[in-house]
Amino acid sequence: MNDPILILDDDEGIRHALSLLLLEEGYASLQASSPDQATRLLKQHTVSLLITDLNFTQDTTSAQEGLALIEQIRADDEHLPIIAITGWGSIEIAVKAMQLGANDFVQKPWENERLLTIIRTQLQLAKAHKRTQKLAVHNQLLQNELGVLSGLIAHSEPIKHVLSTLSQVAKSDVSVLLTGENGTGKSLFARYLHDLSPRKDEQLISVNMGAVSENLFESEMFGHVKGAFTDAKSHRIGRFELADEGSLFLDEIANTPYSQQAKLLRVLEERQFEKVGASKTQSVNIRLITATNANLDDAVHQGSFRKDLLYRINTVQVHIPPLRERQADILPLAQHFLRRSIDKYAAQGRVLTPQAQSALQAYHWPGNVRELAHLMERAHILAPTEQIDVTHLNLSSEQPRQSAPSSEGTEQEPLMTLAELEQKALERRMSHFQGDAVAAAHSLGLSRSTFYRRLNKTGK
Repeated sequence: MNDPILILDDDEGIRHALSLLLLEEGYASLQASSPDQATRLLKQHTVSLLITDLNFTQDTTSAQEGLALIEQIRADDEHLPIIAITGWGSIEIAVKAMQLGANDFVQKPWENERLLTIIRTQLQLAKAHKRTQKLAVHNQLLQNELGVLSGLIAHSEPIKHVLSTLSQVAKSDVSVLLTGENGTGKSLFARYLHDLSPRKDEQLISVNMGAVSENLFESEMFGHVKGAFTDAKSHRIGRFELADEGSLFLDEIANTPYSQQAKLLRVLEERQFEKVGASKTQSVNIRLITATNANLDDAVHQGSFRKDLLYRINTVQVHIPPLRERQADILPLAQHFLRRSIDKYAAQGRVLTPQAQSALQAYHWPGNVRELAHLMERAHILAPTEQIDVTHLNLSSEQPRQSAPSSEGTEQEPLMTLAELEQKALERRMSHFQGDAVAAAHSLGLSRSTFYRRLNKTGK
C-alpha cells in the first residue's frame, strides 16, 4: 500500500472533501490545518505526496504562507511531490509556487478527474525517480563487487547438494545463513539464492559487515537525512531501503559491532527503521541472507554475538565446502578462470600441462576459490609460452594434501609480490583466530575497519 497523502488546508470542509475523493481512489490520507501541523506530520510520517493550500490566515490572498512552506519543504526534501491548490489562483502565484518547488498547481473549485490525473502522474514520477536513484546506488555497489564473484561450477557432489538445498529454500522468504571458509564463494551462492527466489527481479544489496565503521553503522544501514550530522550534506539511502522488496546480503555477519547488533535485530524483527536525524518510521520488506566464516555458537558463548540475533538469521543454515573437498570442481574452475583472464587481457590462449593439472588437484587451497582465481590470472600473465607448467603456478609448499609431480623434479620457493605476502599473512591470522576479525586485528595492532580494508585490498 502506498504511503498516505498529506492534505493541508485551513478549511475543514475542503480537507474532508479531498480525503473522501482520495479514499474512493484507494489512497490513504493525513490532514493538517496549518503549516506548523503539516511540518510536524512530515517529520513523523513518510508521505507520498502533499496537497497544500497557499493561504491560511483569514482574508489573506498573497499566498506567502504557502510559498514559504513549499520553500521550507524543498530545503529538507528535494523529491516529495507537491501540488499547490488555492481559491485565489493567478499566473504569477502559480509560477512562483513552481519556481519554489511545487510540481503542479490547481485552482479551487477543482475538477476531480483532473486533480486525480495530476496525483497519479506525480506519484508515478516520484516512484520512477526513487527507483532510478536506488538503481544508481545499486549499480555502483555491483561495480565494487566485480571480480569477487566467480563462475558457478558444480561438478562435485558437495556443491550439487548445496545448490539443491538453495533451490528448495529459494521459494520461501526464510532467512538463510551461509557458512564456510574465506574464499569459498559465499557471495556467489547468495546471488544464486536471490536469482531463484520470487524477488529475482528486484535488487540484491550486499554489505560487508566487517568493513562498516561502528560510528557510521546506522547511517550506512538505515540512511540519514540532510543535516543529521556535520558531514550530512545531503540525504542518504541506507542499505535496508535500497534492498526494499529485494534481498539483503550481510556478509561477515559475525563482525557486526556488538553495540549495533540490537539495532540490527530490531529492524529484522519489526521490519521498520528510522533514518539518522529523522523521527518518522519507514517500513521495509526484504529477504535476509547472511554469511560468516566464524563459528557463531562460539561467538555467542564468548559474548561477542547476540543469541537472539543468531536465532533470527539462522532459520536455514547452508555450509559451503572448501575447495579441497571439491576435487571434481578444481580443474573446471581453473579452466574457467584461465578463459576469463584470456578474455580480460585479449591475449592468446593458454593450456595447463598434465603436471600443472596434477599439482592443482594436489594443492590444499587455503584461500579456496578466490586463491585459485588469482593464481590462474597470475600464471596466465607470467607464462612465457602457451603452456602453463607447475613452475608458473607458484604454489605454496606449506601443508600439501599430497605430493604432486613437478616438471623440474624439485620444489622451488614460490615468488610472491608484497601484496600477496600481506594477503597470506592476513589470511593466516584470520585462520589462527578462527575467523574472529576483531581478535585478528587487535593482534596486529590494527583497528577492525583497517584490518578489513587491507584484507579486501589484497583480495580477501
